[in-house]
Amino acid sequence: MTAPVRFPRFFVTSPAPCPYLPGRNERKVFTELKGANADELNEALGRIGFRRSQTVAYRPSCLDCQACVSVRVVADEFAPSSSQKRIMRRNRDLEVTECRPWATDEQFDLLQRYLGVRHPGGGMASMDELDFADMVEHTPVTSYVVEYREPSDGSGPGRLVGVCLTDRQGDGLSMIYSFYDPEHEARSGLGTYIILDHIRRAAEEGLPYVYLGYWVEGSQSMQYKIRFRPLERLGAEGWRRLEREEQSALIAAAVGPRSDTRSEARPAKDGTASQYRLAE
Repeated sequence: MTAPVRFPRFFVTSPAPCPYLPGRNERKVFTELKGANADELNEALGRIGFRRSQTVAYRPSCLDCQACVSVRVVADEFAPSSSQKRIMRRNRDLEVTECRPWATDEQFDLLQRYLGVRHPGGGMASMDELDFADMVEHTPVTSYVVEYREPSDGSGPGRLVGVCLTDRQGDGLSMIYSFYDPEHEARSGLGTYIILDHIRRAAEEGLPYVYLGYWVEGSQSMQYKIRFRPLERLGAEGWRRLEREEQSALIAAAVGPRSDTRSEARPAKDGTASQYRLAE
């Protein structure tokens, strides 16, 4: 009898400088997502800490470091903090649309503004329109783009202020990459609002989790993820919910001042599928 799903082949990248913790190297294990069972494979791998980048599923496999920890929000039990409630009220007039995974010039222009302010000089700053289209459109799984727009004045669609590329899995929504207007004075907290909206959407659809990717203790740009309760983290014995006191201590110990969310995807972590090369 032929097995319905062939066990995937896994490969390991060559070591490269870690983009989150200075002085360390990163290495990733990855496999290709393809065929009729790509959704099932992506979901199974997501439950053990893999992330998707175009047609590749990967996870950190560093020899001397386990700082990257997969985290997910329990959607139907989510309890927003006071600051998160303010962000929800501030942006509740935004018009949210679920679109097919198709890149547009308007989205790319917003991405360029976002990268120029939030990640100047980063590897993704060199992306052109074709690179962006590859990131959005090359997906073998159930994906969509969520657009966040200001109310229309009646003459056309409102101003685009946020975008998120999202995978829909059987047990939740996986936020692959999000970006937003980084200098909108009247809408601070847009990055946080995009996550809050995904938590709401997951709960309304009966999906238990929102996957936020990797939280890296000691990396300032990753500390926003620890502020969503309740939160589960993946360890050697599976997913474990953070106790309230434990999570409060991590929030208090977060590096640097509180800031708006940064996108999960960075060139050395997510980026484009072309970065995944076999180790020599």
